[in-house]
Formats: sequence, structure tokens, C-alpha cells
Amino acid sequence: MSSTIGDIEDFAAFGVYLVQQGVLASHRVPFFEKLEGGVSNRTVLVDCRDGRELVFKQALEKLRVEVDWFSSPERVHREAAGLRDLSSLLPVGAVPELVFEDVASHVIGMSAVSRPHENWKALLLAGEVDLGLIDEFANILATVQRESSRRLERYREPFDDRSFFESLRLEPYYAFAAEQVPVCARFLEDLIAETRSHREALVHGDFSPKNVLVADGRLVLLDHEVLHIGDPAFDVGFALTHLLSKAQHVRHARDEFLMAARRFFATYRTGVAGASFEADLEGRCVRQALGSLLARVAGRSPLEYLDDSERSCQRRVVTRLTEELPTTIDELVDRFEGGLEKVRESES
Repeated sequence: MSSTIGDIEDFAAFGVYLVQQGVLASHRVPFFEKLEGGVSNRTVLVDCRDGRELVFKQALEKLRVEVDWFSSPERVHREAAGLRDLSSLLPVGAVPELVFEDVASHVIGMSAVSRPHENWKALLLAGEVDLGLIDEFANILATVQRESSRRLERYREPFDDRSFFESLRLEPYYAFAAEQVPVCARFLEDLIAETRSHREALVHGDFSPKNVLVADGRLVLLDHEVLHIGDPAFDVGFALTHLLSKAQHVRHARDEFLMAARRFFATYRTGVAGASFEADLEGRCVRQALGSLLARVAGRSPLEYLDDSERSCQRRVVTRLTEELPTTIDELVDRFEGGLEKVRESES
């Protein structure tokens, strides 16, 4: 029996829908829990009362941010494709298993990550920097990019289309930030052009600690709706941004976060040694990190844990770095740290 659902957070209607879709037995009374789905999705955990726990996602057309930000809800089906294909590239359990997809309602369902688990972002914000997890994070990224680059034709459909990456990353991050920080506009415009010019491997597009759960001491990667064939350096810069921004915010663990940023890139670089996209890789990663660091304080989706003073500080530091670009990640980390100290000294 076919049916559609307008809002999976309407639990009464969602329960009827899941019975009609054959996911739930009509004689069982499920338990529903609304999860934090970020800014772009409705996300609901369903205890099916038969030993299964499933997570369902429904993409929003208008994202939950202060400024207007729209993207087609069809992107949730990109995530479904990502779950299918990433499971063949990564170790068992590194991504959830796709169990349900409804194209009409833009809903997908996947296996829930076993409990107990914790969100890695929350652990990092508490100052818990585990270099073993940093290595695993880097190796997951290196594996996806290295292996996909070796058989890229296999992933042309559906990942060659980059419309979701454009609407969820390039426009709201780099293009919007260029409008807000005119002195960096040329740098960001050139970065957009550079990013568009590379189509070398699968790029996650949202490779962030918030999209990682830690279960049984291992990482589980979530949220694949921006997955596309693109520039591998984007993911590296995106990930480094979260480590460096936390180095600013979690001051008692600053040294640990700076070390983690260096360690992440070193481990990643080893993991992609010999890959087809190595040409100027480190320089591109530096530029992507700077673009993302600026976008996360001046784009449509600023990092919520940074206060106004921290956002201003990061903006000033990165603006200076774009005027005389670092050539290596180690230099970027050193100069970012030095820039933070200079801004703090000038304010005290």
C-alpha cells in the first residue's frame, strides 16, 4: 500500500505511514524520539518494539538558520546513495545501513547506531582530544577519496551532479562570506573557481565531528547528502576548520587541538600517498581551510559555539592569512595560533 508523509515529526501520522509502508507491524506500538537533525533535516528515532531501532530523515526545503537558505529536499536521496556506496569503501559499521527510501516523501531510513554512543563534536567541545580517533577520522577520509579516485567512473551516477554542493556549500559558505567580507572576496571567488575545476574523487562535503558518533571506541560517519565527485581538498579544509575553531574556543585544550590538526593532515597525507589528485594537494588544502574558517564565521551557517568576540577574532586572523598565504598545513596552524594570540593581546 502506498502513502506519503508530510512531516515525520507528526508521530501519529508517521506511525500510520510506517505501517502502510510495511516497516512496522500494525499490532506493535513504536516509540518515537525526535533527534537533533542539524539545520537541514527532520530526524526521528523509531524503536520498532521488535528488536530494531531505526533512524528516519526527511529533508527540509528551507533550512533552519537565521538567513534565508533553500535547497531541494531531493538531496536526501543523495544521502541514500551515499550510504549504499560508502558501505563498500569503508569497514563494516563505519556508516549506518540503509533500510528504507521513499522518493515521493523524501524520507530515508537507516539502522540506528548501537548504544551507548556519543557525538564526537560534544566530546571535543569538552576538551577530550583523542589522537587515535583523529587518526581514524583521517583514515576514513583518505580511504574514501583514494579508493573512489581509482574507480571514478563507477561513481559518476549519481555523484557527478554537484547542485547540492553548490546550494549547501559554495553559495552559502564561500559566496555569501565574500559578500560579508569584501576584502576577502577575490580570494573566495578564486577558491570557488578552483573548487569547481576539480573532479577527482568522492568528496563528502560535510566531513565534520558533528556528523560522527563514537560507539565502542570507533567512529561512525553520518550525513552524506552533499556527497559528490569534486575536489578532495575541500573535505580536508572543512575538517581542519573544526579542529582549529575549537582550538580557539576550548582554550584549556588549545595545544591539543593544534596538535590534532597537524596529526589529522599528516595521517591523511600518508593515506592518500600516490593518489591521482596529489598535485598541489597541500596548497589546495591550505586554501580550503582558510576559506572554510572564514565561512564558518561570516557565511550563512556560522559555528554556533563561537561567541561574537571569537567570530571577530577568527575573521581578523584569517583575513590576514589570505593576504600572505601559508604554503603548508604546519605553517597554517602555526600562523593561526600566532594570529589568535596577537588579536587577544591587542584586545587586552
